[in-house]
Amino acid sequence: MSQNDDIEKGGIHAITPQQALGQNNGTLPASYGQAVRRSNLGNPGTLGLFSFASTTLILSLFNAQTRGIHAPNVVVGMAVFCGGLVQLLAGMWEFPRGNTFGGTAFASYGAFWMSYATILIPGSGILAAYTDASDELSSGLGIFLITWTLVTFFFLIVALRKNVGFIALFSVLTITFALLAAGELAASVNATKAGGVTGVITAFIAYYIGLSELLAAEDMAVVRLPLGIFPKRVD
Repeated sequence: MSQNDDIEKGGIHAITPQQALGQNNGTLPASYGQAVRRSNLGNPGTLGLFSFASTTLILSLFNAQTRGIHAPNVVVGMAVFCGGLVQLLAGMWEFPRGNTFGGTAFASYGAFWMSYATILIPGSGILAAYTDASDELSSGLGIFLITWTLVTFFFLIVALRKNVGFIALFSVLTITFALLAAGELAASVNATKAGGVTGVITAFIAYYIGLSELLAAEDMAVVRLPLGIFPKRVD
């Protein structure tokens, strides 16, 4: 078995119909093997991870008020097209590969970025509706971020038997969302800045995992980056 296969199995990508369904007892109907088989599609994981990381890095630097930036609106273009559209496409490409986890994660965060961008776009009228009630806007954004804290925690639960890389990614991302939610609900600039710092860490973890998967897909890669893959559990 090649190292590439090891990384694929331990990463965000399911390989066989049994792995995709979490069933390894040979009870799948014979027709299922004809409908779902190993795909020759290229691995969309790096595309989704790099898009997520790049958009997260930009917004997190804004949240940390790097160079005195307070308004995050410059991230709108990235949030719509890179973090949003590209991740959504990566998620849709994961499903034909039999990877429910990867497809759900990429599509979900793609939707997150597009919905967040919609809030910031003036033409949406969302921010304008709260001009006379800033506390209500902060509460609304806080609830929005709490929801994504929960979603990310659910992904963390699933990632606990994948590899160390994904455990680190979803752990730090959960903390990031929680800090940003606290910053909105408690009107705490320090909490928002802390969320920006942990967001930067999240972005670089995602870059690392994405680069690891990209290198694993190359037959003549100059280096391999370990993800801390757990051995397959035998029931």
